[in-house]
Amino acid sequence: FMPYVEIYKLQNDGSQTVLATCRLAGEEVVCEGDDVFVTNLKEQGIRNYTDEAGDKLFPKDGLKFLENLKYYFKSGYLNASEVKEN
Repeated sequence: FMPYVEIYKLQNDGSQTVLATCRLAGEEVVCEGDDVFVTNLKEQGIRNYTDEAGDKLFPKDGLKFLENLKYYFKSGYLNASEVKEN
């Protein structure tokens, strides 16, 4: 089983397209999709919403990074799925 999250971008016509898919590969998360977006995730990380201090999480943080994507991307423009398994 491989947990993953899809990050969607809202298009002008109201449809959503998958901007990136992030999967747990061993201990780390590997994201594929839009190059600029994926690079930003790797370099800038996301906020940890499960931590009072709101420290940054990066793909190397594994499942915790995946689980926080849905809290980080929840605007009208970008949103992330729950953690799914395939």
